[in-house]
Amino acid sequence: MSGNGSANTDNIITILDFDKLWDYNDPEKTEKKFREILPDLKDHKDFEYRSAYLQLLTQIARTLGLQMKFDEAHKLLDEIDPLIDDEFYVAKIRYLLERGRTFRSSKQVERSRDLFIKAYELAVKHNEDNLAVDAAHMMGIIEPFEEAQRWNELAMDIAEKSDDKKAKKWLGPLYNNTAWNYHDNNDFDEALKLFEKNVVWHTERNSKQELIIAKWSVARALRSLDKTDKAIKMQLDLLDEITEKGLEQDGYIYEELGELYLIKENTEESKKYFGLAYDLLSKDKWLAEYEKDRLDRIRELGKK
Repeated sequence: MSGNGSANTDNIITILDFDKLWDYNDPEKTEKKFREILPDLKDHKDFEYRSAYLQLLTQIARTLGLQMKFDEAHKLLDEIDPLIDDEFYVAKIRYLLERGRTFRSSKQVERSRDLFIKAYELAVKHNEDNLAVDAAHMMGIIEPFEEAQRWNELAMDIAEKSDDKKAKKWLGPLYNNTAWNYHDNNDFDEALKLFEKNVVWHTERNSKQELIIAKWSVARALRSLDKTDKAIKMQLDLLDEITEKGLEQDGYIYEELGELYLIKENTEESKKYFGLAYDLLSKDKWLAEYEKDRLDRIRELGKK
C-alpha cells in the first residue's frame, strides 16, 4: 500500500517538475515525453496543476521551435495566449520567452527583442531569478557586442547572487556565451579566460557532453591565438575522451581538426577530418538550413 503511494507521489513530482524531462539534444523525444504527461495536467482545477499545464504547453512549443517547426510553435503559442491571465505569471514569462525564441530562431530577431525584455521585467517583478537569467541571456544572444555583454553581466550577477539552484545552473552557459561574444569581437585573450572558467565550472559538476563542448571552445580560442599545435593536441585528446566515456562522436571536433591541419598544410589529415566532419554534420538540419556555405566548404575540403 505504501509502495503505491510512494510511486504516485513520485509521478506527481515528475509531472509538476517536468523540466527534468528536457533533452535539448533531442527535442523530438522531449516533445513526446511532454505530450504523454499533458493529459494528467489538463483537467485539474488546482492552481499548481493548472499553472504547470500552461507552462508545459510553452515548453512543447519550444520543442517544436527546436525542430524548426516554427508555424506549429506559433500556432500553439496562439492557443496558449488567451488562457494566461496575471495570476499565472510564471506561465506568462515562459510564454514570452518561447514566443521570442521562436521568432529569433526563424530569423525574425527584431520581433523577439520586446518579448525578451517583457519576460525579464516580469521575472524580476516576481523574483523569478531562473527566468530572469534566461531572459537576460537571450538578450545577450541577440544584441550587438557592448549591449550583449551588459545583459550577460547582468545575468551572471543575478545567477551568482541567487539562492535558486536553477538560476545558478545558468552560469556555465553564460560563461560560454560571454566568451563567444569576446571571441567574435576579436578579443581572444578575454575569450580564452572565460572559456577556461567554463571548463572548471563543468569539471566541478562532472558534466559530460557540456564539458566536451567547453574544452572544444578553449581549443578553438587557441587556434585564434595562433597556438595551432596546442589546439590540435586538445582536439585529439577530446576524441580519446569521447571514446573513453562512451559519448556520441562530435562532428565539430572533426571540422576543427580539419581547419587546424589545413593551417599546418597537412592536406591528407585535413581532408580526412573534414570528410569525417561532413559525414556527421550533414545530418544536422539546422546547419543545413542556416550554415549551408559552411557545410558546402566542409564537403569540398573533405572531398565528399
